[in-house]
Amino acid sequence: MTATEPVAAPAAESAIAADAPQPAPGATPPRTPLIARAAAELVGTAALVAVVVGSGIQATELTDDVALQLLANSTATVFGLGVLITLLGPVSGAHFNPAVTLAEWWTAHRGGPGVNGRELAVYVPSQIVGAIAGAILADAMFGEPLVKWSTHDRSAGNLLLGEVVATAGLILLIFGLARTDRLRFAPVAVASYIGAAYWFTSSTSFANPAVTVGRAFTDTFAGIAPASVPAFIGVQLVGAVVGLALVAVIFMRGKTEQGQPAA
Repeated sequence: MTATEPVAAPAAESAIAADAPQPAPGATPPRTPLIARAAAELVGTAALVAVVVGSGIQATELTDDVALQLLANSTATVFGLGVLITLLGPVSGAHFNPAVTLAEWWTAHRGGPGVNGRELAVYVPSQIVGAIAGAILADAMFGEPLVKWSTHDRSAGNLLLGEVVATAGLILLIFGLARTDRLRFAPVAVASYIGAAYWFTSSTSFANPAVTVGRAFTDTFAGIAPASVPAFIGVQLVGAVVGLALVAVIFMRGKTEQGQPAA
């Protein structure tokens, strides 16, 4: 989420740079090796799922109040996600989410900055493997069976609608920040949005295909039944498309009378 800046630049070059497209979430410096970015995505996604699952287990062991369980789970996720984005954003863009990676690949495919096809093919498997590893790690830390398929059915239509809304909002936020050159606020903004979406969406905002897969491996508070996973992932991808459409409309770049993009 960072971009290198020249030590000094002429005014004309600065004006050209101002008109250039802003870096997308994963537009990392070319010198960052792909293997390092893959490791960052794997470790970051694993840590995120470990936070989500582990805090859910801890919450259910401390209280029977479902509202307090959700509060503990969402609070831990907010802090954990903010730290992970701050730490790993400069390395890989801190996607931790195939929906974000696919959205960025699409923007790059359309001529903007972002990951290419090779990077997409490395990022997504890394995220999925990391999510599964994170769920297993959380179960291990709390003495739960390492792999036990979740029995938490989440197939209701209202929950699927919640996932469309949650994912669309996440994509709108991330790529809106990129379009307005405010990605420096991503750690706080993205973590805050996910924390809020825990409460305002019926699905508690998975908004992430990799995390959805990982959470199927644990029959705890944060789990999701394997049978519910395909529909969740499907509507998350729909939400990503909706989010990109909203970005295109809301952050539409104007043109001057000569047809050039406005500064």
